[in-house]
Amino acid sequence: MKRAAFLAGTAIALTLFGAGAASAQSGPSSLPFDARRGVFTFAAGLERSLPAVVQVTTLGVSAGPTTGETEPTPTGSGSGVIIDAAAGIIVTNNHVIEGGQKFRVDMTDGRLVDAVLLGADKATDVAVLQIQATGLSQVETVDSDTLRTGDLAFAVGYPLGLDQTLTMGVISGLGRSGMGDAVEDYIQTDAAVNSGNSGGPLLDSRGRLIGINTSILSGDMGGGNDGIAFAVPTRILMFVVDQIRANGSVTRGVIGATLGSLTAERAVERGLGFVRGAIVEDVVPGSPADRAGLRTGDVITRIQNRPVANAGSVQATVGIAPPGTALTLVYLRDGQSTTAQMTVETESTAAVQLGSSALQAYGANIRALTAADGKGDEPGLIVVAVEGGSPAAQQDLRAGDVITAVAGESVTSLADLAAALGNSGALTVRRDGEVVELSITPGS
Repeated sequence: MKRAAFLAGTAIALTLFGAGAASAQSGPSSLPFDARRGVFTFAAGLERSLPAVVQVTTLGVSAGPTTGETEPTPTGSGSGVIIDAAAGIIVTNNHVIEGGQKFRVDMTDGRLVDAVLLGADKATDVAVLQIQATGLSQVETVDSDTLRTGDLAFAVGYPLGLDQTLTMGVISGLGRSGMGDAVEDYIQTDAAVNSGNSGGPLLDSRGRLIGINTSILSGDMGGGNDGIAFAVPTRILMFVVDQIRANGSVTRGVIGATLGSLTAERAVERGLGFVRGAIVEDVVPGSPADRAGLRTGDVITRIQNRPVANAGSVQATVGIAPPGTALTLVYLRDGQSTTAQMTVETESTAAVQLGSSALQAYGANIRALTAADGKGDEPGLIVVAVEGGSPAAQQDLRAGDVITAVAGESVTSLADLAAALGNSGALTVRRDGEVVELSITPGS
């Protein structure tokens, strides 16, 4: 069937694009066809963007004694893409440049150029570099909200020590979350992405930037590609880049609600016939969420007219909303759907914030265990969400962890935990039947 369909498509394309047709034409009902060579190709659109894709090498000094004259040496590498040729602006991943002292950019024309780090954002894994060079190329950027599952996608980068490499796949899914970051609205693709592709562009079939490749899921212990890769969409990417270029960092607002994801067990407990949504675990008195009428137990189903899959979906929208932004959301309470408006406020600087039924500490949202959590009858406090890039995330505290003690002293209530965290960040947690010791501080 596949062969027959391909041959039929070939006949149609050859009819539309005869021997006299111009090279690399395209039409609404055919693949781009190069009549001169007699092949289908996307080269015409992609070739304009490939010179803008660069290799990024991070240099640093290894730990241990030095002479004081030790020059930084390569500690890692990845990919990047030039989005503003006039200003020399390059976007890559935060994890590509993290810990580096110097940065070097290798361009397709053979030039090696030193780069300056303008800023980075751990929550979205985005970093912005700047170089001083002439004759640069840049990619055209398109709004990722125009994407559809099934669109062709092309990943470009420098994987596994190879020179610039182009791979093709499709958009496998949109709005993916649950990978561990706070601002999650990933594009999923099956275009081959491997080590070294990090920070490189994900392009559409016309060579336009739709996202930055950031991570893969792999069942292989070696971290090989299994056909599931994720990219930060331009909807989030450009917000972060614009803030870093203007301020050197990203300022986000908050709504004053602790959120958890709606699971099958929690949906059954509430008598709901669906498992997509974000549950309000707690609301800070006087916060935007409180003024909007949200209450503990409400289930948020849409925000800014976007469907909510889980807590990460809400965080993805709030995470790119500067303070003062008005948001519209839809939530369910007792089977009734309500639309509400709220205005995002400036994030609090307090490391530990105790609410009526939940606690926010070092980027982690914590509440008391319930039977629906499926963690048994032992006492403890469960982590329902962890903000990407936060001190909690950096020390590997995870959603689902059950905190049982701080500095060796048992904690059974949120008030106990809040008081203990004021003196120590040494946590004892239960995770998948094992006891794990973590140490979290604001400077982690």
